[in-house]
Amino acid sequence: MSSGRLSRRATLGALVTLPFLASKARAAACPADPLGTARTLPVGTKGGLFVGLKSYPAALPITEGEFVLTFDDGPMPGVTERVLDALAFENARATFFMIGRNVKANPALARRVKAAGHTVACHSWSHPWTMRQRSFAANKDEVERGMRSIADALGEPGAPFFRYPGFADTAELNAWLAEQDIGVFGCDFWASDWVVMTPGQELTLVTGRMEKARRGIVLFHDTHAQTAAMIPDFLRTLKRQRKTVAHIVPGPGGPVTLPAPAGWTKSVS
Repeated sequence: MSSGRLSRRATLGALVTLPFLASKARAAACPADPLGTARTLPVGTKGGLFVGLKSYPAALPITEGEFVLTFDDGPMPGVTERVLDALAFENARATFFMIGRNVKANPALARRVKAAGHTVACHSWSHPWTMRQRSFAANKDEVERGMRSIADALGEPGAPFFRYPGFADTAELNAWLAEQDIGVFGCDFWASDWVVMTPGQELTLVTGRMEKARRGIVLFHDTHAQTAAMIPDFLRTLKRQRKTVAHIVPGPGGPVTLPAPAGWTKSVS
């Protein structure tokens, strides 16, 4: 057989093989049965919203086995991208409570979060731990600067959702946030990922708390490599246990919540 005919046959074989390999690569990149986001939950904040059983006697109106995924403190290059990739792999949506100065330093990454379909919300400008010892004017500035940095990066305002650094709310700022129709989010349980541990230890901790809570808002941080490494296994666990993800977005009207169970108390542990 001539070398020309061999060359033509090799070229034809490559043309047939390449689409097949590309198809296999796409299949490997996406699970056959992604966890997905079971539903989008519009959350009204008119007149104020205070939700999350760690801090407030009210919960989002979600069902048993349903969870809202939230991430604090980003965006953080090298970590936020890994969290986004894990969520994209499972077609799941989350809410990112961003620090304003991190958004200003990484506007393209903040836009990537938004473009992927996630909710972008405010976690203050600089994450002060002492908001209860600061003046109302200083705290108000933290919220406004944080929200302004998000709007500047995205080209539009973020969600009217706010989470206090360290959950250190104040009565005066809460009243102002309610007047601005800004919802305040605590959480129902957290991963304690500010403590150094292995991804496996973090997975065991957070899934145990998930079983105890049975539903609710879970708090992670997209600034810790251990969390980024753990999230794929966490999402697979949700799927294997037939639990679902609810994605919160701004909604019309006032808040709709579920009351805390009898005997509720604020918790910091």
